[in-house]
Amino acid sequence: MKNRDDIDEDINPWTRLTSKVVYENLWISVTHQDVIHPSGVKGIYGLVHFKGVAAAVIPIEGEYTWLVGQYRYALNQWSWEVPMGGVLAGEDVELGALRELQEETGMTAQHISHVMSLHTSNSITDERAEIYWASGLTFGVANPDDSEQLKIKKITIKECVAMIDRGEITDAISVAGLLSISRKLFSDHQ
Repeated sequence: MKNRDDIDEDINPWTRLTSKVVYENLWISVTHQDVIHPSGVKGIYGLVHFKGVAAAVIPIEGEYTWLVGQYRYALNQWSWEVPMGGVLAGEDVELGALRELQEETGMTAQHISHVMSLHTSNSITDERAEIYWASGLTFGVANPDDSEQLKIKKITIKECVAMIDRGEITDAISVAGLLSISRKLFSDHQ
């Protein structure tokens, strides 16, 4: 399809003919869909629907933050990330982010501010993420989920950006949040 300036961005050019749930659990559903592409050609589409919201929170104390490391089954590799987790539909996202901060790091925060919203991989999933930063931290004992084995690392925001540049932080939510925080809060220091 050629690039066109006359495309109306408010009109959905896709047509869904059928949709069938082929897998479902508490967090996601996967559908197989028969569609008509914007070009008019019939095709198929696999869509992963995320039932909640991913909530991430970047704890800030001075120029430092904390990353959470864990082995990610889907990637078959270790991953350094900002504290985050799923917030089920109906739960307050900000409170869910604070809950994840406490569970994964043991920290509580007096202040929390929204950084950004994003879609994690909009060609295959409708997953939305909300990213916050937290300050006024109090340190306690982490209480991760039974399925998690976590390692916590205190690190400067500047070193986080260097880890992103070296490909050592690859989680999309973490990359977007850390780069945004670096630009918004620490641009004078880097």
